[in-house]
Amino acid sequence: MQRYDGFEVKLFFDKDDNWGAVIADLPTLSAFGDTPEKALEELDVVWGMYKECLDDSGESLPTPSQQFSGQLSVRIDKRYHRALAEEAEQAGISLNALVAQKIYLSTPIEPERRVR
Repeated sequence: MQRYDGFEVKLFFDKDDNWGAVIADLPTLSAFGDTPEKALEELDVVWGMYKECLDDSGESLPTPSQQFSGQLSVRIDKRYHRALAEEAEQAGISLNALVAQKIYLSTPIEPERRVR
């Protein structure tokens, strides 16, 4: 069995210099500590209490949301495909690397540390 029954856990550092750990699909389930390890230890306690409450009330654990593999298949106009392939060749990189680079540069996201 996985530590959090398949739910994704996000670790973050807050403005008060504490580490936080939160169950991504259940944001009210969170804990804090001086280190990432301590935040996870505290989250273990919170998780256990949450599951106990579900058992006591006869409720079942919700299903975790979809997990993403990092692989993406996209259909595009063949003219764009050719132009991207030529650009990748000129840059000396793979088409996959070029497309990933373009996505990274156009889609800013907050860096996260994730734990399973």
